[in-house]
Amino acid sequence: MNIIVAISDNGAIGKNNNLLWNITEDLRYFKKTTLGSVVIMGRRTYESIGKPLPGRRNIVISRTLKSAPGVEVYHSVEAALKELQVCKAEVFIIGGGELYREMLPYASKLYITFVHITVEDADVFFPHIDFSQWREINRESFNRGEKFEHPFEFVVFEKVHSL
Repeated sequence: MNIIVAISDNGAIGKNNNLLWNITEDLRYFKKTTLGSVVIMGRRTYESIGKPLPGRRNIVISRTLKSAPGVEVYHSVEAALKELQVCKAEVFIIGGGELYREMLPYASKLYITFVHITVEDADVFFPHIDFSQWREINRESFNRGEKFEHPFEFVVFEKVHSL
């Protein structure tokens, strides 16, 4: 299982159920990385996107949402994971904060866009990552984006397995 997220320097990932930035390169990277896979999201993340992501199997974890067109709704992470046991596609957790917190211990790869800004008024933050448990396997750095004036990096980490 993988996690994909964009995180500010102070760990912020969202505000008022929205992304904190619009980085064209990050949106392209997200699409390229998750296309053809399973994406799992919480209800609020699904509502902020507003529709199923095309070219992916969309799963929403929610205790309150009964159904939604084009997505599979499960009322617990356990129920979704049980359903995915026979799935051969890659699985990506795409948000939000509560789901990231719950799933971080089970992830084997992290796809993190480090956005080098501080967002003081954010209301959702990514949980603490103990980087001693992870090994960097890829990094792509940008001084700025096409339309985004701050530096950012795409970094992939793989969980270090103890013997």
